[in-house]
Amino acid sequence: MRPFLPGQTPHLFTLARVAQGAASAALLASSLGLIVHAFPTARGRRHATGVWGAFVSGGIAVGPLLAGALPSWRLAHGVLGVAALIVAVLSVRGLAESLSSRGGRPDLAGAVTFGMALVALVAALTLGRDGWLRALVLLLRAAAVLLTAVFVRVERRSRTPLIDLALLRRPRFLASSAGGLFTGFAVIGLFSFLPTLLQQALGLSPTATAWLFFLWSGLSFVVALLARHLNDRISHRLQLVLGFVLHAAGVLAMLGAVDAGSWPRLLPGLVVAGVGSGLLNAALPLLAVDSVPAARAAMGSGAQQSLRYIGSCAGVALTIALTASARDLARGTDVAMAVSAGLALVAATGVAGLRDKRRVSTR
Repeated sequence: MRPFLPGQTPHLFTLARVAQGAASAALLASSLGLIVHAFPTARGRRHATGVWGAFVSGGIAVGPLLAGALPSWRLAHGVLGVAALIVAVLSVRGLAESLSSRGGRPDLAGAVTFGMALVALVAALTLGRDGWLRALVLLLRAAAVLLTAVFVRVERRSRTPLIDLALLRRPRFLASSAGGLFTGFAVIGLFSFLPTLLQQALGLSPTATAWLFFLWSGLSFVVALLARHLNDRISHRLQLVLGFVLHAAGVLAMLGAVDAGSWPRLLPGLVVAGVGSGLLNAALPLLAVDSVPAARAAMGSGAQQSLRYIGSCAGVALTIALTASARDLARGTDVAMAVSAGLALVAATGVAGLRDKRRVSTR
């Protein structure tokens, strides 16, 4: 089946995906701010962010199955579009407006420089798959560094910065940022490309692969939904540590399955990694809003989500590079999974070391 009709080009589809990405970014940043406004108490906020994180996992679980059940990708996008319109109408009627008490003008200079830096970085990561030392890739990386430096300078001078750089002195904000970055780098980066690898190596159909990975994403949804009841007993920082450790253990348990040509050998690892992913999705949104003042909840959410998807892009590029450089697909898949596990353990160690200084001094 041709993805596009005769005479059509993918340009319109690409522009639509860019618009979809921009809309998704706005939703991810603003939704947690709305939650803080709607649930002002700490207990209500913990439960609401837990549900938010669970439904992130739920979308990952249901999306591939829904797309596989529909006869064409056009119909799948149409269903998603209609669903988005329904949610928009319900939101206008059911959500109360939440405005920042800071006032002032939007930080347009910060938004432009940060956006351009991200575009340059993502382009460098994408094009770098075909050669990291190519002139265009080196130029894009240099542009990303330069634009980031300009962004830092702009933020230091802005009265209402897009990201308050003073928050970087807060251990919890650093843990939130590092947690988002490494979730994208170690978890999303691998599991975004792993279904394609398994289809190529094991000959699984897209529908069969979706059902196989439903074990991982479905468990992530259930665990994230239940983990909100742990917030009174286990800190979200510890939940992040456990989530990364379980992801590493689950991925390491899957080593050798592709070489053996056995998809059942993946099941125990998918279960353990799914539990770890659920803990991450439950802890990250709560840490994003708790690591900043309540009036800046959207800032905390936006910073974490930006780093999460920067990590995702880098993780996918790394996974592709590792599998392409190996002598065969099975070995490349094992190398990619081992690197993902190593990155998760680095994240667990780093987050464990970022303790609140005030809490340490009282002991």
